[in-house]
Amino acid sequence: MILKAVIIEDEKHSRETLKSMLEEFCKEVQVIAMAGSVEEAVKVLSIYSPDIVFLDIELQSGVGFDVLNQIKDPNFEVVFTTAFEKYAIKAIKFSSLDYLLKPIDLDELQQAVEKARNRMDTNVYREQLDTLMQSISRGKVRPEKICLATTAGMEFIALDEIVACKADGSYTCFMLEDESMLLVSKHLKEYEMLLSEHYFMRVHNSFLINLKKVKKYVKSDGGHLIMSNDMQVNISPRKRDDLIEAMKRL
Repeated sequence: MILKAVIIEDEKHSRETLKSMLEEFCKEVQVIAMAGSVEEAVKVLSIYSPDIVFLDIELQSGVGFDVLNQIKDPNFEVVFTTAFEKYAIKAIKFSSLDYLLKPIDLDELQQAVEKARNRMDTNVYREQLDTLMQSISRGKVRPEKICLATTAGMEFIALDEIVACKADGSYTCFMLEDESMLLVSKHLKEYEMLLSEHYFMRVHNSFLINLKKVKKYVKSDGGHLIMSNDMQVNISPRKRDDLIEAMKRL
């Protein structure tokens, strides 16, 4: 199956480079149009019906998200491209969507195309896009939920439902308010980086907690926390003072 592609990129050299990479190394992709601004992109997408759009986050006339805001019910896959790992990347990670850092790596490009080609559930994908757009507000990431890729599929979880995250080797176990658990194949460190600005704190090598879900702090036996679901979480001695200060700021 041939994937019809549109490239939205404000630098001509970058547009042509990506087009050449797709034509030479991704034979299943046909570039049908390119655009260099938000206005051009909206016009192109109203004329053509691409299967996949490579969308630069930083455009001279705005940002890539401005394009998506002007397209009603987008029915194409989006692969974001950027030279900067800024706030937008966090929003994309919250949604478990694909992005490519410039200069674009060939293997990562081919993987992104393959994922787009094999995507089955368009309803889930649209919910991912909705999650992304809801997360972005005036240049800051303000997510209400996170998309987690589990073995069963994509799960959309409100941040307020997460009590704690526990390291399980190269996996992370999300422990939720209703006492259910979700196992995700990413390291706890990645979620620490993603959630630390949203009232989550690493209090132990094995635990990242939602500070809003702390019910009780117990000083004895080295110190531990009782969470809202009554689970007990040990505190690393070097994290104790930082935790107390963080709790005071809530």
